Amino acid sequence: MTRKIILIADDERDIVELIAYNLEREGFSVLKAYDGKRAWDRTRQSKPDLVLLDLMMPGTPGMDVCRAIRGHAETSAIPVIMLTAKAEPVDKILGLELGADDYITKPFHVRELIARVRAVLRRTKPRPEDETPEAFDFRGLHIDFGTYRVTVDGRPVELSTLEFKLLKFLTGRPGRVFSREQLLDRVWGDEAFVEPRTVDVHISRLRAAIEADKETPRFILTVRGIGYKFADADA
Repeated sequence: MTRKIILIADDERDIVELIAYNLEREGFSVLKAYDGKRAWDRTRQSKPDLVLLDLMMPGTPGMDVCRAIRGHAETSAIPVIMLTAKAEPVDKILGLELGADDYITKPFHVRELIARVRAVLRRTKPRPEDETPEAFDFRGLHIDFGTYRVTVDGRPVELSTLEFKLLKFLTGRPGRVFSREQLLDRVWGDEAFVEPRTVDVHISRLRAAIEADKETPRFILTVRGIGYKFADADA
């Protein structure tokens, strides 16, 4: 089995070595970067399976690296876990809004970090081709599940891996309402560290990408007091 490649980007070398040692013990291959520019260069060149990205690094900050990863077609699907000493909720939300798939604060338990890495890799793993419909079309929204391309009224839309997975899940069940907890279970899988608020953040980002006006959405609808649904195709 091919070993998954994890890029660790952090200016604290002791932390990089600690994480690298434990990931390698778990069967992962590791790349290292000690500043933001090198992190972005290695991401573009090596296309790792996941990036562990420190928020505060010299030169190019982690937030800018995450934005760059999400903004380029050849790297936009690479999952990112933010790793930072900043624990304020606003920092976590900002990281998620920029496209991070998860967020862990320092100090951390190595076992928790590895569990999060495995969970993000599981939930971003492509499904077998025979389980994947070819395409979805609804009111100008077109999704090509084979190429992971999304357009709205012919306009290309860039989505992160998790945003695409969330959209795919909802469009596969139009009209059905899901609570935040149900979406966490069905889309995020058995990841035990994600809070219900994370669902709201990703729904907001998804609406910003595909809705003409995310305040009056026509695709992803809020059912007050319950959760979210994709518009009923028969409505």
